[in-house]
Amino acid sequence: MNAARRGPEPVVRLVLTRERIVHAAVELIERHGVDALSMRAVAAELGVAVMSLYNHVSNKAALLEGVAEYVVAGLDTVPSGTGDWRAEARALVRAFRTAAHEYPHAMRVVLTHSIDSTAASRLAERSLALAAEAGFRGATAVRIVHTLMAYAVGSQLQALWLGQLIDRVSEGPGMARVDPARFPHVVASASALLAHDPEADFEFGLDLLITAIERLVEPVDQST
Repeated sequence: MNAARRGPEPVVRLVLTRERIVHAAVELIERHGVDALSMRAVAAELGVAVMSLYNHVSNKAALLEGVAEYVVAGLDTVPSGTGDWRAEARALVRAFRTAAHEYPHAMRVVLTHSIDSTAASRLAERSLALAAEAGFRGATAVRIVHTLMAYAVGSQLQALWLGQLIDRVSEGPGMARVDPARFPHVVASASALLAHDPEADFEFGLDLLITAIERLVEPVDQST
């Protein structure tokens, strides 16, 4: 008796959503950089026709907005309204640093996005609200926010650079080639210089920044 004939295997089609498209865009950016992003490239990433994306994302600008929102989404989990602006500021900077660590290339989209975007406005609003809670307004508040954001991203880049530098030094003759007569402080601090603890470095610098902000004892309300 012949086995019953089997019909054709069902075709499994990818169900497109805006979230799936944005996630594919983020992964593409992290592998190949922001310049590689296009609607066609994302469609190829998902294995779908490029025109099908436009049912969910109107254009590349809207896609970039989605990427920026995706990257800063973790900041929404940072507590607010606790009455302790110092703790909230620390948590916000830590969350921003985590996002820069997880999405180093996509973070460029956030940092270069115009202020009228939803993601950029949400980040700016949250940061400026904290500055206001600490007693700062106007240009002073903006400069404080810029400084904290620069530290969050810059510390991540510095940790990467320092780790690579220490690896190179460890693989070679290391500090043995450093002349103690010319560079006594370098030699005396050799063990500390070669220690790599990016978390401790980050927290130390963050404490310095928060302390410096606290010591701006007479916040000036500036509009320019």
